[in-house]
Amino acid sequence: MDQNVTNSTEEPCGLSEMPARPFFICLYTLIFVASLVLNSITVYVYFCKATKQSSITIYLKNLAIADLFVCLCLILRIAKYAITSVEIQRIYCNFGAPASYLNMYSSILFMGYIAANRYMKIVRPLESHTLQTVRSTRYICIVTWAVLLFSNCVYTAVFLSIDKQTSPHSGFDCDSFHNSLLRQIYLALQIISFSVFLFVLVSLILFYCLNVQRLRQAQHTMPNQPGNAKLRKSKHNMQVLMVVFGVCFVPYHLVRLPYVFIKPLLQDCKAEQVFYILKEVTVLLTVLNACLDPLIYFVFCKTFRAQLNLQRFCKSK
Repeated sequence: MDQNVTNSTEEPCGLSEMPARPFFICLYTLIFVASLVLNSITVYVYFCKATKQSSITIYLKNLAIADLFVCLCLILRIAKYAITSVEIQRIYCNFGAPASYLNMYSSILFMGYIAANRYMKIVRPLESHTLQTVRSTRYICIVTWAVLLFSNCVYTAVFLSIDKQTSPHSGFDCDSFHNSLLRQIYLALQIISFSVFLFVLVSLILFYCLNVQRLRQAQHTMPNQPGNAKLRKSKHNMQVLMVVFGVCFVPYHLVRLPYVFIKPLLQDCKAEQVFYILKEVTVLLTVLNACLDPLIYFVFCKTFRAQLNLQRFCKSK
């Protein structure tokens, strides 16, 4: 009798009782279709058609790869909501969630690299810094992927080592599978990830402010110089990058750390569900990044516009 009562009280906290499931299934499916189409076109342009190799193009190519992987990861996320079984959720937590984090933070870092590259072009318009060479850019991308992949492999390896019998499913999030060791690794990765996000966010704001300051100085001292048009174009590009970054990644990181530390303290199942839905809405915004990044390709890359025959809609850089 007591066992039946316990089961009935635990069940409402499961994913099967989540009232927002149809909402997430529909939105994730729409984003999946849209991002698959947009990023397939992007990958075709960058990898199947001749494009000029430059540092900015290499960063944009890697950003496109990250977006395409985000899109593919949505299949497991949709399955998690559509099929509320413990095994499907375990598969998602083993592979889908780590892959989503890998691609999210690769996108964040590549956006930061793009902003730094554009600012260095403003500071040194007639010369290239060592970090702006094609060779250095490729090394930076390789190291970025390697570090992110290593951290995810550590998490996945520990997750796979957990005995299924000693890690019962008791909730609707991946932390319901965590043992003490995996929880410590998870918390450490969350703190490191938030620090990476914060560093890139501050860098974007700094680059934008320095760009605006330089533009104002140029307009004041040399109001009719042709170079001012490039500064205005760079300012516009940075605005687009910051808007996409802010919409997609800022809400998630404002919610994620409080969710990680406060959720285990919650005793009320309804409050836990509300907190989970709030977090999932911000996750949905991060996934939306895969649909918005083609706007960055269009704005930053003249070659991309030319390959799509859209050059006439935007002034040449």
